Amino acid sequence: MSKVEEFEELRPLLFSIAYRILGSVGEAEDAVQETWLRFDGSATRVASAKAFLSATVTRISIDVLRSARVRREEYVGPWLPEPLLGDPYQDPERSAELADSVSMAALLLLERLSPLERSVFVLREVFGFGFDDVAAAVGRSEAACRQLLVRARRHMRAGRPRFEADRRERQELATRFFDALRDGDVGGLRNLLAADVQLVGDGGGKAPQLARTVSGTDDVARLLASVFPLMARVDVTFEPHEINGQPGAIFRDREGGVLHTLALDVFDGRIHTIRSVINPDKLGHLGPVADAWAVDREVKRARRRTR
Repeated sequence: MSKVEEFEELRPLLFSIAYRILGSVGEAEDAVQETWLRFDGSATRVASAKAFLSATVTRISIDVLRSARVRREEYVGPWLPEPLLGDPYQDPERSAELADSVSMAALLLLERLSPLERSVFVLREVFGFGFDDVAAAVGRSEAACRQLLVRARRHMRAGRPRFEADRRERQELATRFFDALRDGDVGGLRNLLAADVQLVGDGGGKAPQLARTVSGTDDVARLLASVFPLMARVDVTFEPHEINGQPGAIFRDREGGVLHTLALDVFDGRIHTIRSVINPDKLGHLGPVADAWAVDREVKRARRRTR
């Protein structure tokens, strides 16, 4: 197998590692590309392409994450990961770990870890790498990696996201939610939302948004029911789609440009968190991005006409 063939076979794994460490599609793709350049430029034949490439993409991702954390401290409003429509790496033996680890809730928990803790957790807990390969990837001893993993597990368990085990029931609830959203049905929305539901918006200061954070069944239901029927009047549409492995939707303007995504955390038969990403910098990988400010102006005009 040639170097190109070896690399392309492992590309989905490398992206999946990098995305979980970075929470950014663009940065993960850049890390994978830099990994290829180092692999292609290496004069020696490695014993295991998987071990070499996984270690390389991990080290690159750790360096990127350290600088990214400084930028995220200055981020305007809540920071959310870039939405991922589908994980390119699949492993039937680790399907549960892979699905849980790519959710926005899990990625936000990973944000609490140090770059080394995060990387050790991703490699060992999510992808099942041996401690020898984990140690080689992060440049620490196996004993140190075991301690890093203990701390990471402790943090992750403290806020572990819980999701409905029955995928079909979860999707049915999401369908009812989006039907109520389309109709502006406040009562229907209330029946689907948990008492402590949160609506979190990530505009990064670069787009209008529903709100940074709104909490509680009544406030969230009223806000959603007041805004989305108006968006429909200006030809905003949405298509249901899994976002980071959870029920969600992609919203588009009349030209088909991506306006924002919406992702739902569902457990115990209720929606507990609704996360909206409207920052245009985080949507480009999904297709042409809509002008959210123009849509916002149209929505405001539509609201004035209804008064």
